[in-house]
Amino acid sequence: MTATSPAPGRTPSPGGASSTGGASSTGGPRTVGGARPSAGARVPGRSLLRLGPVSVQVRRRPVLVAAVLTVLLVGAGTLSLSLGTPYVAPVDVLRALSGADTPYDLVVVGLRLPRLALAAVAGAAFGLAGTLIQAVARNPLASPDVIGITQGAGLAATVALTGGAAAVLVAPAALAGGLVAAALVLLLGARHGLAAQRFVLGGVAVAFALRALIEVVMLTADPIDGLRAQIWLIGTLAGKGWAEAGWIAGTLLVLLPVLLWAGWALNSSALDDDTARGIGLRPVARRIGLAGTGVLAAAMVTAQVGAVDFVALVAPQVARRLVRAERPPLLSSALLGALLLVLADLAGRRLFAPTQLPAGVLTAAIGGPYLLYLLLRGRRRSS
Repeated sequence: MTATSPAPGRTPSPGGASSTGGASSTGGPRTVGGARPSAGARVPGRSLLRLGPVSVQVRRRPVLVAAVLTVLLVGAGTLSLSLGTPYVAPVDVLRALSGADTPYDLVVVGLRLPRLALAAVAGAAFGLAGTLIQAVARNPLASPDVIGITQGAGLAATVALTGGAAAVLVAPAALAGGLVAAALVLLLGARHGLAAQRFVLGGVAVAFALRALIEVVMLTADPIDGLRAQIWLIGTLAGKGWAEAGWIAGTLLVLLPVLLWAGWALNSSALDDDTARGIGLRPVARRIGLAGTGVLAAAMVTAQVGAVDFVALVAPQVARRLVRAERPPLLSSALLGALLLVLADLAGRRLFAPTQLPAGVLTAAIGGPYLLYLLLRGRRRSS
């Protein structure tokens, strides 16, 4: 039998099929000349991960960013457990966490660790919620505190705090208010397939209306009750701990399968509807699923820690720039959100000690300059 040579412009692949130097209809990474690499080929910036018969190309930069953020979060957590009155050396912090008998067990494990855990899990939830909502809105300025979820929770909590409701009812009321506001926003946006512009504009309108109602309730309330509501609306972790952290962590655990799906679904969130339908996707159902997951996480975390603004706004976009990706990555956004809130809570405790500032004050101090940066960056691009 005589071997035949391949046709001009075509090279044989290991399986006997030939590939051309032109574009491929199946997409995927390409090598020089336009040809898709084989299953075992290396792509710049990616590593090949083999799991038995399955091989997956993993981007190295997101893994590196997530690892660095994890190290920074552990360092910030250790610092948060150390600083205070009394000061606890990091070595003693580690000994207390390991279960060794130290004189600082009550300070580290009993007082500071619950607040640290709450800051970390709440920040992670804010980062995840912001990522999902911004992916649906296709707008870096979209977040729970912009589209009305925070205001809905705040209105319900304000009514509960100023109406003489028991303290245990404040968080459930805030959760219900946030979910009702989210349902209203989704209802307004779903009439046209949850279009990005309509979703954001509807959310902003709902946010302004609810904020006006909050002011009305505050003005007609008893001054002491109004002050309690004002502190809740700013957002604080003081006096909170394991119970609130457990509710948020439990919600994220229940949503874990959906979050894993969302990490894959975000890859097609930037496609227009016609292109998405052309490759067999259901864009409207996908956007509703992503938005619903985001607003549920945002409503739960807001109900537990109050209206801590700007974490959900800043974390996804900073994570996207660190990873250098088109879309905010879920894992890095969660880690960055946790890091931001842990640092904000630490600064609020120590900057003006013994006076404690609510964490929401510090996150607002971060978010304001960030919004100015986005504004100036947009002007430079348009000029």
